[in-house]
Amino acid sequence: MPIPVRATRLTYRSLVLAASAALLAVGIPAGAQGAPPPRESRPVYSYENAIRESVWVDTRLDGDGDGRTDRVAVDIVRPRETARQGRKIPVIMDASPYYSCCGRGNESQRKTYDENGDPVQFPLYYDNYFVPRGYAFVAVDLAGTNRSDGCVDVGGRSDIQSAKAVVDWLNGRAHGWTARTGGERARADWTTGATGMIGKSYDGTIANGVAATGVKGLRTIVPIGAISSWYDYYFAKGAPLYDSGPDWLSGYVETPEARARCQAVQQRLVDGAPRSGDLTPLWAERDYVPDAGKVRASVFAVHGMQDLNVRAKHVGQWWDALATNGVERRIWLSQTGHVDPFDFRRGAWVSTLHRWFDHYLLGVDNGIDREPMADIEHAPDQWSTDRVWPPRGTATTSLRPGNGTAPGVGTLSLHPARPGATETFTDDPAQDETDWAAAVDTTTSAKAGFVTGPLARDLRLSGSGKVTVTATPSTTSAHLTAVLVDLGPATIRNYAASGEGITTLAARTCWGASTAGDSSCFKETKADTTDVGHTIFSRGWADLGNHASDAEGRPLTPGKPYTVTLDLHASDHVVPAGHRLALIVAGTDRNLIDPPATTPRLTLDLARTTADLPLVGGAAAFARATAPSADRPGARGHSSEGVAGPRPIRPIPGGSTR
Repeated sequence: MPIPVRATRLTYRSLVLAASAALLAVGIPAGAQGAPPPRESRPVYSYENAIRESVWVDTRLDGDGDGRTDRVAVDIVRPRETARQGRKIPVIMDASPYYSCCGRGNESQRKTYDENGDPVQFPLYYDNYFVPRGYAFVAVDLAGTNRSDGCVDVGGRSDIQSAKAVVDWLNGRAHGWTARTGGERARADWTTGATGMIGKSYDGTIANGVAATGVKGLRTIVPIGAISSWYDYYFAKGAPLYDSGPDWLSGYVETPEARARCQAVQQRLVDGAPRSGDLTPLWAERDYVPDAGKVRASVFAVHGMQDLNVRAKHVGQWWDALATNGVERRIWLSQTGHVDPFDFRRGAWVSTLHRWFDHYLLGVDNGIDREPMADIEHAPDQWSTDRVWPPRGTATTSLRPGNGTAPGVGTLSLHPARPGATETFTDDPAQDETDWAAAVDTTTSAKAGFVTGPLARDLRLSGSGKVTVTATPSTTSAHLTAVLVDLGPATIRNYAASGEGITTLAARTCWGASTAGDSSCFKETKADTTDVGHTIFSRGWADLGNHASDAEGRPLTPGKPYTVTLDLHASDHVVPAGHRLALIVAGTDRNLIDPPATTPRLTLDLARTTADLPLVGGAAAFARATAPSADRPGARGHSSEGVAGPRPIRPIPGGSTR
């Protein structure tokens, strides 16, 4: 159920700096007597002359079993002036497995080093922009990647400890060294210890996991398109989302040396993540949502509502858990797929992120904590804000499918279907959600569709929903899909194309200072849009064999009814007046879930099937939107034209899927 409440925990209060001297120490000029206090850090330090160094931090784990604790490589760039003056500065940190194997950002940048092994290029713009403003930027190689010891365990203890140990080192609680083996002790006596973690996908996932440990010194995290539960990355209530597990991803990102020495870890990933989709202790270790109550940091979450790699369920369940535990938070939701905000809203993003870090890491009272909680993109490059999210007045509302005038073409209303009402379809693994939506008004064998009439007024859905289905299978296994569709013409971001809603241009703009080896200039982008006759805006899947338990699937008895709940992905979508809202229930969603072992025919018991949706205004808003009215807008010509069907996606969160 959505929780539209304002968080009350003020995690930054201990950071508020009243003295002008402290502001000067981080590059914020003090105002003249009687002038208003400074409201932002400014680029007063040299980036070209900044200190660039590497430290290896002891994780206190021996993941590769070589008899010594693992050290992870920490590449640092920080202002030389503050070091000379003994001024302490905060840290922005991105911990990643991708710095050597796959690259970061839209241009797949990797770390580079000089002949002495000192860092030259730090991927992305964080260093170029923030170091001149009095921050250090720290890029951490997760264990088993690039120049680090240990093994990748895909969101488990080793991954999380790789980054947590660095936060501990920055706060004087862990040991660092000047070399991977041996070396001299390195102390982080140049920092305040105040740390903000940021990153897209796998990197943002690590930020979520470290925050869930409650580590002291982590003041804020900015997870972008991040995972909140690794089980939900690979499965949806038992239904497999990929044909491989975490062992494949581990081997993909590890160095060849780590791959050779980490075979035992690889085998534990295989054994602990069975393709049955059962919830095992391995998955419990990699689920950060239950530990949301430990989070001390503020959270600025960013996600694409059409992200088909790290699905929006991740941000929805994480957000709701943070809200329940009173964590201070903010959210941006875009129409894109798996895309960084630097590439879909660049100027506004850099400005907002700057103010966010100034507030939570420097203690600047710039008012960002009092601004609206949510920025939502409802059309390409068209954004609105909400004071809280989901908006006040949002209520879970039960919509009920019913029979229509033709088989498989039903109704969607507030009223339960008559007892005994059914719809039947046969799983067709060759079809996907776009095929079903295109034929929603037509009797077809592969889906059951339920549709409102043309709406009299706009209807907004905001948050995470659920669909509970009672189905009788004809075989011993079955997978189910539920999707919500806006039936009507629109111009949307083309999230199914290779750019997932953006087009990369040749021209570049610069964001900060540059050196010969590390440019701050990045290719510009623009929205990639397409005109459609319908928009699929939320989806969810389940294995019917998980009807009795989320933790364990069971074989089905043909001819016996089962009830299962599908979790719909978080979304914020307005179905305009004149459009229709549709719920489609079907089987395998090609390229998004794998098919079951059999090809079942499924009969839905409509009286026992419900869509519980987060409607702004609740049931009353739905009743008003669907009430008969003489001045109701006519249906706006729903057509079969939508985006292209979902493409096969490699299970690489944050790596290249194009």
